[in-house]
Amino acid sequence: MWSPRVIALKLTKISHSVGHKIPLCHLKGLHFLCGRFRFSSANDCDAEQRFMSSEPKRIRIDEMTIKKIGTHNGTFHCDEVLACFFLRQLPEYAEAEIVRTRDTAVLAECDVVVDVGGEFDPKRHRYDHHQRTFAENFHSLCPEKPWVTKLSSAGLVYLHFGRRLLAQLTQMKDDDRQLNILFDKLYENFVEEVDAVDNGISQCDGEVRYAVSSTLSARVAHLNPRWNSKSQDTEDGFRKALKMVGEEFLDRLDFYKSSWLPARAVVEQAFKERHQVDPSGEVLLFSQGGCPWKEHLFALEKELDVETPIKFVLYSDQNGQWRVQCVPAGLNTFQNRLSLPEEWRGVRDEALSELSGIKGCIFVHAGGFIGGNKTQEGALEMARRTLQAAAQSPANGSS
Repeated sequence: MWSPRVIALKLTKISHSVGHKIPLCHLKGLHFLCGRFRFSSANDCDAEQRFMSSEPKRIRIDEMTIKKIGTHNGTFHCDEVLACFFLRQLPEYAEAEIVRTRDTAVLAECDVVVDVGGEFDPKRHRYDHHQRTFAENFHSLCPEKPWVTKLSSAGLVYLHFGRRLLAQLTQMKDDDRQLNILFDKLYENFVEEVDAVDNGISQCDGEVRYAVSSTLSARVAHLNPRWNSKSQDTEDGFRKALKMVGEEFLDRLDFYKSSWLPARAVVEQAFKERHQVDPSGEVLLFSQGGCPWKEHLFALEKELDVETPIKFVLYSDQNGQWRVQCVPAGLNTFQNRLSLPEEWRGVRDEALSELSGIKGCIFVHAGGFIGGNKTQEGALEMARRTLQAAAQSPANGSS
């Protein structure tokens, strides 16, 4: 099981002006400890005690030039906040000062610039998306990727640094196949939304039925000063936003690494062994009950180029009994590829066993999408009988 490393995210001075050499003991700290942030005013000695060995190497911080991440001042948005957070996870930017300005001369002195400056030039670490000529998306920059949402500064930084960022946070090796799976999943289910919102891309065509006001981008926006507040200073809000997006990204990463990937492994193993379960190859047997399987099943069918779609999955429930569940026609539909026989639906226990000729039956749902049996063999037989009936009468298919 993955356990997040202890990471110190030093939030050095966030300013509107050119950064300068700052003694470490004068810097406010934002520390990430075991997946959670907290603000602290720990000095250099405290940091050494928490994060360094008993004999730390002495470095004269005042003789080092602290790197600078440039972004715009004023009202902040989720994309540049997330881009700054991503960069701060990398060793070379861990102590970087975030310089918030629109002064081109100041930005020119920054080591990396996000969401401002009118330039996209990865070689010079310039990642703005506002210029008229910019129309890049993941697919245009990485043709092997499917996403065509226009990139914001968050997506640009993630595209160029994301794999190294995830390797840093998870301690996975660069060539680990699961690292690439996580990279894709976190873009599709975290970063792409931020890209779309910042670029004004609607989630669907036509008028929406209701408003969604609790997205990450919306919550970041609410941290800006209100229009009629006496103080329009955005620095405190930016710090809060940096903490919030960081916590949420790390929490999502932890979920995908510790729960989502293991579920995928269970489904993938079931694919490999499916012909041992039933010669048809249309039934999967999961080694662990309670495993979320639908998303992984559809993805793996495509990745493995499965010719005959899976019709049923078998798994044990919390009581040690067995379930046979129909595979839906898609992720967002209640229609099944093949439902359990209509005459079984709504019948229970001995009556169902007598009707089906299968021992140990417990139930079949009235909707025909799931059934139960006392044993694995019984649940498998319920799937087999359904497949046999469908082969004899194709019209008895999905419903």
